[in-house]
Amino acid sequence: MSLIRCACRAYHSLERLQPLDFLPPLLLRLYLAPIFIAAGSRKLDLPSLLPNAGTVQWFEYGLELPFPTLMAALAGWAELFGGILLLVGLATRWMSIPLMVTMGVATFAVHWKNGWLTIATGSGFFATERTVEAVERLQVAKSILREDGDYSWLTEHGSLVMLNNGIEFAATYFIMLLTLFFIGSGRYVSLDYWISRSCRNACPNE
Repeated sequence: MSLIRCACRAYHSLERLQPLDFLPPLLLRLYLAPIFIAAGSRKLDLPSLLPNAGTVQWFEYGLELPFPTLMAALAGWAELFGGILLLVGLATRWMSIPLMVTMGVATFAVHWKNGWLTIATGSGFFATERTVEAVERLQVAKSILREDGDYSWLTEHGSLVMLNNGIEFAATYFIMLLTLFFIGSGRYVSLDYWISRSCRNACPNE
């Protein structure tokens, strides 16, 4: 058997996985939904669904955004209701748009100045002068805690890190939402699929 034929057979063997192609969009939705629901809930006073005072103040003075009350409301509503719709797979393509806008605003208004990394590191491709200095400060903080605190108890459930708050998470969520925008909710485990199927059956020539 020639090498080309072996390569073709290996390539076509992956087509057997096509019946499972509903899993990637489902997993993307299930991953993103609780993130956006939690983020939206923090921005809004439930059950009034109005933006809370802390969020409005942060949008106005921290981010210096225009119309902070309106912007906070739009962000909170997009995240809360967008997360719920992602969870059930309803209007996924449409809801991906405002969620991508929200991630774009977060990227440029909040995280851009901090670089890529969410957690500061002193080496690697994405390390910057800012993250190197952050790691140096972290080492000083660890030394102080080892001398004056119960360091073993403090780090029992995880190592201490320095938050850099870069664009890493916002950019990743944007790419995941962009993927859902193009591929949709996926088959079977989404309301979009069953609504679309019903529409095709009701209007087969449209």
